[in-house]
Amino acid sequence: MQLTEQHREYWVRNLTITFILLAIWFIATFVVGWYARELNHVSVLGFPLGFYMAAQGSLIVYVVVIWTYALYMNRLDRVYGVQEGEDD
Repeated sequence: MQLTEQHREYWVRNLTITFILLAIWFIATFVVGWYARELNHVSVLGFPLGFYMAAQGSLIVYVVVIWTYALYMNRLDRVYGVQEGEDD
């Protein structure tokens, strides 16, 4: 099956947002944990930043990443005419 130029463009934009959001996830999960001691010198809502990111901050980042991906892909689907659940 040959992909059209529109299919390739859609796929490239999908992969781009996926890699960007995976990088944000990686930073929130592993980089922040790696530097937790250094981050604990900063306080957020009275808690050390390393502790806050482990307890709540990273979960907030995960929800924002999921929300951003869903919103972006819904818009991208409408642009390329591949949205689901709408009868034209």
